[in-house]
Amino acid sequence: MQRRVVVTGMGLVTAVGTGTEQTWQNLIAGKNGIGRITLFDASDFVTQIAGEVKDFQPELYIDKKEARRMDRFVQFGMAASKMAMEMAGFDKPFEGEEAERVATILGSGIGGLGTLEEEHKTLLAKGPKRLSPFFIPMMIVNLLPGHVSIRWGARGPSWSPVSACATGAHAIGEAFKTIQRGDADVAICGGAEAAITPLGIGGFNAMRAMSTRNDSPETASRPFDKDRDGFVQGEGAGVLVIEELEHARKRGANIICELAGYATNADAHHITAPSPDGAPRCMELALRDAKLRPEEVGYINAHGTSTELNDANETAAIKKVFGDHAYKLAVSSTKSMTGHTLGAAGGIEAVITALAISRGVLPPTINYTTPDPACDLDYVPNEAREVRVDAAISNSFGFGGTNVVLAMRRFQG
Repeated sequence: MQRRVVVTGMGLVTAVGTGTEQTWQNLIAGKNGIGRITLFDASDFVTQIAGEVKDFQPELYIDKKEARRMDRFVQFGMAASKMAMEMAGFDKPFEGEEAERVATILGSGIGGLGTLEEEHKTLLAKGPKRLSPFFIPMMIVNLLPGHVSIRWGARGPSWSPVSACATGAHAIGEAFKTIQRGDADVAICGGAEAAITPLGIGGFNAMRAMSTRNDSPETASRPFDKDRDGFVQGEGAGVLVIEELEHARKRGANIICELAGYATNADAHHITAPSPDGAPRCMELALRDAKLRPEEVGYINAHGTSTELNDANETAAIKKVFGDHAYKLAVSSTKSMTGHTLGAAGGIEAVITALAISRGVLPPTINYTTPDPACDLDYVPNEAREVRVDAAISNSFGFGGTNVVLAMRRFQG
């Protein structure tokens, strides 16, 4: 029999809250996390708004000395991992044979961009001898699972996918398959990102991909709305603790929901523009992996970036896969509140999807005011909705034409 995998812990660091419960309560209240950029002087930039994590105190989650040797994205990932592990009921590092069965699969789309920029300034101003010995370990992506594995004594598979905006979802999906095939019993998985930097904002501005609604940051991220003008960058982390079902049962863990399916594929079409057939194929593959019929799905946490191409393409993909049922299920984009957190998005949105199933509440798509004829589904506009769903999927799509879909269901023993 195929090993079943369940979610037992969750951690969130986002623009609307530090902590899983705080983030969730603000999301279902429709609170917006977008504001003027404060992390650097953005007055000369075309886009001057972002979804920054506010009042983050790394020393609450990490030893103060160690925190100084970590990039901001690693600090976010460490904090979210600690939240998830504590929720799952793990309060100390693993030991012995059990440690060999714990995986850490966490990624970032960009990694330590802030550290790279600061060290480059040092190189130009003071020369190579003044570069920090921690520069490379702070910058590279796989130091996130490296630090997490050290903190929790996890000696199973430890690595990082890097797949742009699909990174966090890839990490969770690959952790899911690692447990299914018997290579681990527990996995700490998800993504983290901290790319609200001059190069991060400037680079996406150069692509003309971001909103320039600087005079109204609270309404700038508006997925599926006709007046959308680009995405708003966010930052943060989303981490799940997932386990093989019998392992969770034996230790009396609280089971939040079941992670039932995962699929990934490629558009093989364009480096940034989506194709019309990659996303629907990926959704179909995920449903097949989860043994779910389309009509069993009640909610989709959409990729929903607030860009013209993505939102219309994702809507068409949903209609292609779900047919008439597409108009009966609910779809929402929580990027309308958190901003687009790039490599962290798949992790954050997987946590939100699990909460939607377990709490019986669907978070809204805020700033939805003007319907777009190309986007004509039920996007849970502006207000959360209390409704029980037995199955849901979370979509994540990335540059390079990479697609990931995670499928979850309400846990039944």
